[in-house]
Amino acid sequence: MRISVIGAGAWGTALSILAARAGNHVTLWARRPEFADNLRARRENAEYLPGIPLDSGIEIITDFNAALDADTIVYVQPAQHFRAFCRMAKPGWRDGTALVIAAKGVERESGALLNEIAEAELPEAAVLTLSGPSFALEAARGLPTAVAIAGTDPALVERMMQAFAHGGFRPYGSEDPVGVEVAGAIKNVLAIACGIVLGKGLGENARSALITRGLAEITRLALAKGGRTETLMGLAGFGDLILTCTSMASRNTSLGHALGQGKALAEVLAGRRSIAEGVSTAAAVVTLAHRIGVEMPIVEAVHRILTDQSHIDDEVRGLLARPLKREG
Repeated sequence: MRISVIGAGAWGTALSILAARAGNHVTLWARRPEFADNLRARRENAEYLPGIPLDSGIEIITDFNAALDADTIVYVQPAQHFRAFCRMAKPGWRDGTALVIAAKGVERESGALLNEIAEAELPEAAVLTLSGPSFALEAARGLPTAVAIAGTDPALVERMMQAFAHGGFRPYGSEDPVGVEVAGAIKNVLAIACGIVLGKGLGENARSALITRGLAEITRLALAKGGRTETLMGLAGFGDLILTCTSMASRNTSLGHALGQGKALAEVLAGRRSIAEGVSTAAAVVTLAHRIGVEMPIVEAVHRILTDQSHIDDEVRGLLARPLKREG
């Protein structure tokens, strides 16, 4: 299979390496020409995935139209740029080319899921979602990693599972792209909350409660959007939530930790190259939840903290003072 990966950050580079190891012809598209030149010269993404050599068969390009000449295109740029990508890709989209969304987020202005954006802007594409508990460095090193690939066409899902499976990288199929996408997006917001808990020294009991009640919020929104409960108990749901909320290797958890220790958001973001998707996603999920009438108190608290509408201590008190209720 000819696979083009759009985005040469850590996860895009890792997916390129994994696809090449699985026997595909892989093209990696980088936005910046000087960055692409560096990748070609060093055969390593020293900026985002240091220490992992790029397979010799991976072709690195900056020509966007050339990247569209593929059987499958994998989108791994930030979620907030996805609509612009679809509009730019539409004139050159080839019949039969599949689109795999490997970004995690919800569009901030509209509250739209990325699958919904693709349906509106690029209806000719067969769309799948790839998500799950997967740190890029570990996956690229060949350590055991399991993800979900979701789509509404079972045959296409099966082909994509086979296309990426190799060594320790194990894709599981799903026919619930909505559940997979909702879970992958919101877990980043909950990871910020868990990082804040750690930074404030509120304890492991608090983090465990936050993860569990956060999963309840994911479930409410996913079901309201047409997702399935079993998806949220799987790799893309509970699995990814556990990984992201329990490791300081998570960009979102480490960002929350810095906020919990009293640093300003602008200060934290200024010192980073990579994007913590949970920052933009928090606002987007609040927009979406309000529109469809889903209660998400943890996500709303994180949003208020990120936008300086409230202090962390006030939000903690507010969550603890909520009315008692029965679980489930």
